[in-house]
Amino acid sequence: MDRNRKWVPGFGAVLLIFLSHTTSALEVPLDPKVLEGLPQPPTITLQSPKDYIFDPRENIVIHCEAKGKPHPSFSWTRNGTHFDVEKDSKVLMKPGSGTLVIDISGEKAEAYEGTYQCTAHNEHGTAVSNSIFIRQSRSPLWSKERNEAIVVQMGVSLVLQCRPPAGLPPPVIFWMDNNFQRLPLDKRVSQALNGDLYFSNVLPEDTRNDYICYARFPHTQTIQQKQPISVTVLDNSPDGERRPGFMTPLGITSTKMVLRGETLELECIADGLPTPEISWQKDGGELPSSRMSFYNFKKTLKVSDVNEADAGDYRCTATNKLGTAQHIIKVSVKAAPFWVSAPRNLILAPNETGILTCRVNGEPKPKISWFVNGVPIENAPEDHSRKVDGDTVILSYVQTGSSAVYQCNASNEFGYLLANAFVNVLAEAPRVLTPPNRVYQVIANNPALLHCASFGSPIPTITWFKDSQTSVKNGDPYVIHENGTLEIHVAQPLHSGKYTCIASNNLGIKENHVYLEVKEPTRILKQPEYKDVHRGMSAVFECKVKHDPSLIPTVIWLKDNGELPDDERFDVDVDSLTIRDVTDEDEGTYTCIQNTTLDQDSASAMLTVVEPTPTPAIVYGNPDPPTDLELTDQTERSVQLTWTPGDEHNSPTQKFLIQYEDLLHQPGVWVNLTDAPGTSTTVQLKLSPYVYYSFRVLALNGVGYSQPSQPSSQYRTNPSAPDENPSDVQGVGTKPGNLVISWTPLTGFLANGPGLEYKVQWRQKDVDEDWSSETVANVSQFVVSGTPTYVPYEIKVQALNDYGSGPEPEVVIGYSGEDLPLSAPDSVQVMVHNSTLAEVHWEPVSFQSVRGKLQGYKVYFRRIRGLHETEDTEQQEQVLTFSGNRSEGRLPGLQPYSLYNLTIRVLNIKGEGPPSPSKTFETPEGVPGPPSFLNVVNPGLDSLTLEWGPPMNNNGRLTGYTLKYQPVNNTNELGPVKVINFLANETTITLGNLNSSMLYKFYMSAKTIKGSGPIITEEAFTAMDTTRTQPTVEMGKGPTEPPHPTSPITQSPHPPFHKVPPVGPAFGKVNTSTLEDGAVISWDYFGHHKNVYVEYVVENSKEDWKRELVNGSHWHMIKGLKPGTSYKVRVVARDPADPTVHSTDEVLVAVPAVPSRQVDIATQGWFIGLMCAIALLILVLLIVCFIKRNKGGKYPVKEKEDAHQDPEIQPMKEDDGTFGEYRSMESDTEDHKPLKGSRTPSNGTVRRDESDDSLVDYGEGGDGQFNEDGSFIGQYSGKKEKDTHEGNESSEAPSPVNAMNSFV
Repeated sequence: MDRNRKWVPGFGAVLLIFLSHTTSALEVPLDPKVLEGLPQPPTITLQSPKDYIFDPRENIVIHCEAKGKPHPSFSWTRNGTHFDVEKDSKVLMKPGSGTLVIDISGEKAEAYEGTYQCTAHNEHGTAVSNSIFIRQSRSPLWSKERNEAIVVQMGVSLVLQCRPPAGLPPPVIFWMDNNFQRLPLDKRVSQALNGDLYFSNVLPEDTRNDYICYARFPHTQTIQQKQPISVTVLDNSPDGERRPGFMTPLGITSTKMVLRGETLELECIADGLPTPEISWQKDGGELPSSRMSFYNFKKTLKVSDVNEADAGDYRCTATNKLGTAQHIIKVSVKAAPFWVSAPRNLILAPNETGILTCRVNGEPKPKISWFVNGVPIENAPEDHSRKVDGDTVILSYVQTGSSAVYQCNASNEFGYLLANAFVNVLAEAPRVLTPPNRVYQVIANNPALLHCASFGSPIPTITWFKDSQTSVKNGDPYVIHENGTLEIHVAQPLHSGKYTCIASNNLGIKENHVYLEVKEPTRILKQPEYKDVHRGMSAVFECKVKHDPSLIPTVIWLKDNGELPDDERFDVDVDSLTIRDVTDEDEGTYTCIQNTTLDQDSASAMLTVVEPTPTPAIVYGNPDPPTDLELTDQTERSVQLTWTPGDEHNSPTQKFLIQYEDLLHQPGVWVNLTDAPGTSTTVQLKLSPYVYYSFRVLALNGVGYSQPSQPSSQYRTNPSAPDENPSDVQGVGTKPGNLVISWTPLTGFLANGPGLEYKVQWRQKDVDEDWSSETVANVSQFVVSGTPTYVPYEIKVQALNDYGSGPEPEVVIGYSGEDLPLSAPDSVQVMVHNSTLAEVHWEPVSFQSVRGKLQGYKVYFRRIRGLHETEDTEQQEQVLTFSGNRSEGRLPGLQPYSLYNLTIRVLNIKGEGPPSPSKTFETPEGVPGPPSFLNVVNPGLDSLTLEWGPPMNNNGRLTGYTLKYQPVNNTNELGPVKVINFLANETTITLGNLNSSMLYKFYMSAKTIKGSGPIITEEAFTAMDTTRTQPTVEMGKGPTEPPHPTSPITQSPHPPFHKVPPVGPAFGKVNTSTLEDGAVISWDYFGHHKNVYVEYVVENSKEDWKRELVNGSHWHMIKGLKPGTSYKVRVVARDPADPTVHSTDEVLVAVPAVPSRQVDIATQGWFIGLMCAIALLILVLLIVCFIKRNKGGKYPVKEKEDAHQDPEIQPMKEDDGTFGEYRSMESDTEDHKPLKGSRTPSNGTVRRDESDDSLVDYGEGGDGQFNEDGSFIGQYSGKKEKDTHEGNESSEAPSPVNAMNSFV
């Protein structure tokens, strides 16, 4: 239907109200809230197509849905008679609808073929559906036939007929071979529209015995095939070349009829040798190129959406080199009925008139029939208000109860149209469908549409009001549309406000309020500019925007209308785009888009990347001064100044500065008057009276200002009365009983004439009295005496000269002098909230007693003593000022468990009043402060002693202390926490059963009844167990070194460690412990620096400091120090990105001396003799063993060795320098499990049966050096290297022979 629609946000499409002078046609709105309460005749909303072909394998579903109020009931006819649905068990009508579902399983589907029509009925009328023709789809088999083999000569034409069985709907035809491969088609071989296969001329390769035609029936998705056709092409007597001739259609002309709106298909297939080309044209007209397409190698022409203009003669031409042939197809266009104007639903008020029109067209012309509630109108009950005139039904002065559904049926031989249109007679009060209080936002200078969609019967009249008062009439700038919408063609800020629309008819009135907000447009003020940038430089595009304050813009940058590259070189700011390190790929157009929710603005600029080329140096200089100053157009208050610019010296002039000299008041002083653009040579100057002007001009360019020009001729202006009065007029009392009136005097330039004076006027505010006045000379203040204390005065100061008075001055309010306040606050009360916060309340003083401007109240409070103290220890008094007329305030930062007193004074500008009576109060206990110190003394192998002091501030009665401690390994991971509580009188504890060489972290806090206070922390190492931290030397292997100097854990594994959080950006305490050849340094450091070093140097040495990197650890072992030597040690933190260096204080470490026998044993004579004797003894024993073995016996000592294999026999013990058996009792009992992060030998085991002692520990660690003089370095190191290369991994127990091998 042709409906006028208006989209109302939130309601969907709403059909609006239309009223004409001759007819009233109110259309039904689709809003469900409106429909819910309206009676409505039935309307068909869904129906099946007129021609319905069903698949016999599925149920038949015939749709019929309708709406109405009340909901309609449904019935059906089949083949023109009533179809009783309830009597057929195979037919089901869906509840609440007329849709039929027919179960045809096990039934003959043909029984349900026929013409069906649905009727929807309620008390207001009857609507009918189209006649629905139901037919079963069919896919019949091919009739049995026997195809004769075809034998043809090469070059002749050939047609292979398909002739498929008639199906419903018709099948789709295609040709394939036995392998189900489609046969290739080209301009020589083609398939006609009827499915036949045409050969314009045959070739030997066309010989085959499997030409098969297939028919696919789309509804049933079945495929039938024809018997194969055999074709043999002979070349013994080939047909010669020939002119084209048409194989289809036959003859010179043929005819074709097509219906309007369908697709016209024309086909021409020609034979000939060579194969002809086909072309098309329309006689007397052009082919419709926009709707035309060619298929089948131009043998088929299709024209879509045919209309009457497509009728005519279509000529197809076949051409080869021997000639042409033509065929004319005469096309006629017929038309099934189609709508020109379908009837529309009408809602009429009682006594209104409506018209239903049913305008259709077609070829031949359709016949129109009218029905009422499904009954031919001539058979319907007589209605005198109804008149039928062909395609029009006129309803005059309708009455309530005459609602009905009218049907228009238009038909000709090619089809029919059926339309339902109801006439609903309603009497309804107005309703406004537009949501209430809706806010419309538009940009200034754009149209604004304020909607007032309404419904009612009769059609409501719409009126508008602005701000609930002003009636809005049709006319500039307002337009009120028929649907009630108010349009403002060009909205301006003054149009913003509240608008009210009123819908009224004879049954009532309804109003609705909407709001219009007109916003400022978004405009780019500073647009991006064209850039010529050298490669590698930066480009900056500016994009500064001005927008409405209530609209927040978002900026989008585009490059060549696409997104910016994903590159960190592109930096988008609020009002700019920066491209760093420009490359050739960055060249292009950059667009800035500033978006708001209502509008947007955009601007573009191009970036060109150029090669950096040297340019000749350009000499820039200051401009030359302007010349030829001339004064024209002279008046009392203005004059025009003209000049000639000087040389710019390669830098464009940016502006001209105009200065003047007042030869009367300030001779010799040049004052800036105004400036002019650099392109100007003239300016209009505004002047003041009573000035002797002389002008000069300076030019400014990129280098600087020029020298001033020569002064112009003098120009004098005449005196006049002052144009303005003095500024900054104030009235302030400086002491009780006076009022000082001050102002900023006019300059001589502003006096406008001689004899400048000031008329000062004053009077007390809100007192009925005349102005007092005094005329004074050219001064800046006047003192009024004898005034009351702090009362308001009205003040005026007016300028006078010999030529008259200035303008009427403005009235300024001032106050007379203040005095000190008279009284103190009363009813002072203190409420203590907690141990550190109290709240004080007081009764404010009266306004009269303030005697000035109230500044606030000052609270003085002082701590007298702690409640646990017997004598007063008064501290310095504290003051808090509470501004304004307050009656309470909070006192923060109080000390817990203390006695305080306080007083309050009122404050004005003059000073403070008397104090209030003193008030005392007490604060409750709080948590204590941290212990005053925490020290670790007397570190032992498995114990540490802690000492601490009581807090500086107990803040209550001290109840004790809490100590928490936990181990820290070399990766800063924390072990389990242990907690110990102490009484208040305990200040020391010795902790036992600790791990040796382990760092411990301690946390100590004090307690009161309120809880624990802040903690104090400390860290300390237990003493180093040197017998268990030295590496082991295995026979035939190099020394194995532990990763850090901690003893093996002798207990069961601890729970997982946790990382220690940083607690401050500074070094803490440095602890040291010494070894026989080194030292262990530990520290606290929580800075952010990445590189931490331990630096050391021999005390009193001039050598450079040695440095060792210790990242990721809070301790470090320095190895290889000289015994008996003192070293200076410090810990340093450095960061390449930060020049600041953090360092600890230098600490002195004394490495203990080693007995000389251990240092020089290799050079002692007795040692050398002993070694030789042992070597000789071993040699003798070996010889004896060899002789015994050859004789078949066994050496009993060897038996004992083989039986026991004691690995504890070492080549030498450190203590006495002799060979013998050495076994550590401690090593036998302790579980040598490595701490997390330590290493085990390469074979994955920890050898419990090998001594932890090693000669290597007396040298440079893993290098196996005995001492610094180089003893045994060559022998021992070389043997180690050889053993390593040979892979000697013997696990035998060490023997004296093996021990000697280490030194030989």
